[in-house]
Amino acid sequence: MLIGVPKEIKKLEYRVGMVPASVREMIANKHQVIVQKSAGEKIGFGDDAYLNVGATIVDTADEIYARADMLIKVKEPQPNECRMLRENQILFTYLHLAPDPEQARLLQASGCVAIAYETVTDKNGGLPLLSPMSEVAGRMSIQAAANCLEVKNGGRGMLLGGVPGVAPAKVVVLGGGVVGTNAVRVAMGMGAHVVVIDKSLSRLYQLDLQFGSKINTIYSTRDAIEEHALTADVVVGAVLIPGASAPKLLTKAMLEKMRTGAVVVDVSIDQGGCFETSRPTSHDEPTYVINGVVHYCVANMPGAVPRTSTFALNNATLPYALQLANLGYKEAMRRDRYLLQGLNVCQGKITYQAVAEALNQPFVAPEKMIGD
Repeated sequence: MLIGVPKEIKKLEYRVGMVPASVREMIANKHQVIVQKSAGEKIGFGDDAYLNVGATIVDTADEIYARADMLIKVKEPQPNECRMLRENQILFTYLHLAPDPEQARLLQASGCVAIAYETVTDKNGGLPLLSPMSEVAGRMSIQAAANCLEVKNGGRGMLLGGVPGVAPAKVVVLGGGVVGTNAVRVAMGMGAHVVVIDKSLSRLYQLDLQFGSKINTIYSTRDAIEEHALTADVVVGAVLIPGASAPKLLTKAMLEKMRTGAVVVDVSIDQGGCFETSRPTSHDEPTYVINGVVHYCVANMPGAVPRTSTFALNNATLPYALQLANLGYKEAMRRDRYLLQGLNVCQGKITYQAVAEALNQPFVAPEKMIGD
């Protein structure tokens, strides 16, 4: 199979779909790899690094899209990239389709086979290709919050961990999954007063065992969210329904009652955001203020640390990419029902139920698209 690795074009996005070590594995499995010029340059992988492991460097994205049987990316394709896709071409990347009807429409029109990292599952019900970036984003959310709390950035002028004789900031984390757990870990390590809210009692129990009395675990209700948000210095939105739009847990009415200079960090923004006042921002303009509350809603948070993020992502995606290349997508998905869950769009059909529901589109079971 001919594998194509285009350069990412989303604003300030420097991650790359495959590092040279991953390319070397592909070539060892008798595949060919073409990489767009300078695709890995910003994270320390010049073109020579790819040439040295057997890849071919091409000048333009047009050539990548025209030639490759499978495209391996990081971020969802932008509209001009979608228009270069062709029928039965495999696209393996993050998609986040539920809040993005234009991308879904363009992918359908192309006839491509679009496999989303964020909906591939594992035998434990986890999301193995989303988890690495969730770990990064969760940890970064607290770094971002600490910065936003500085008065020059619109915050309350607080040190997250306080100092002896001065209370620390109160950090409320909505969601105890991978993002939330990593946010809790960093916030606790910095000395903040941490409250985590989740609707799963078993997850709260696990967090209590993991962190003990250093955090407070609260069962999720509207009352609980409002009570703790109104006294919070930082609220981190870390909720996820795989493939679906994020639920709006922090309403505009709640936000209007929050402390002036409080900070909200919406890590769920890729799936539409879990705060009613959220809208996507970028790394060069990461924040805005509504009713005195600082909003940090960067849609590709791990892109700020692209080298760490790229290695973490490649470690997770490479085995699946090899399956797809070695077997073709139909046979790979027949053998691996967890990989099948990644199929979001196939030959014009929406094949992930939560995406179909979010976009009000007909759903076609993915099994129908791969045959017996």
